[in-house]
Amino acid sequence: MLRLVEQNKDHLTSLDSAIGDADHGVNMLRGFTAVVAAVDKRDADSPGEVLLLTGNTLISTVGGASGPLFGSAFRVAGKSLGKDSDVTPAQLAAALHDALAAIRKLGAASVGDKTMVDALAPATDAFQAAVDDGAGIPVAAKRALHAAEDGAAATIPLQALKGRASYLGPRSVGHQDPGATSTALLFRALVTATEGS
Repeated sequence: MLRLVEQNKDHLTSLDSAIGDADHGVNMLRGFTAVVAAVDKRDADSPGEVLLLTGNTLISTVGGASGPLFGSAFRVAGKSLGKDSDVTPAQLAAALHDALAAIRKLGAASVGDKTMVDALAPATDAFQAAVDDGAGIPVAAKRALHAAEDGAAATIPLQALKGRASYLGPRSVGHQDPGATSTALLFRALVTATEGS
């Protein structure tokens, strides 16, 4: 994920400069740089423990709304997976649902509000549908990625109803939501991590 954030930092910042505080790319880079350092320093034996550590680190290092939102999502997903060393597709689907529920509770956002939920909700649904069809994690992750990217793109014509961008009213229309964009990057990272598995 850190490599993807590094590659997309300027793009995320550009998106955020149009409808936010112009710091999303910098904040995400700071957060995932800290995550890599934290994972390197501590023994996190299971995927769930890695996600929990990731969430705690993001909450403590990322400013604005992104830290609590992304951090809570990772923490809840990590707790959902527990300490199992092998994660099944169904377990990961459940963890994604739990992460989405945590974000919705914290941010009070729904699909159409022009937030990260616009990418995460369809991605979670796509992942679940793939698992229900018998797909493994790599295939489900690819379907989720496509849904997340489509969801992020679908925020362009929307007027923001939540978050910093909502203060702009109609002027938020015509810009892709940076949080939805970075959410899609998370699923791209998942695809990369599961390729060949």
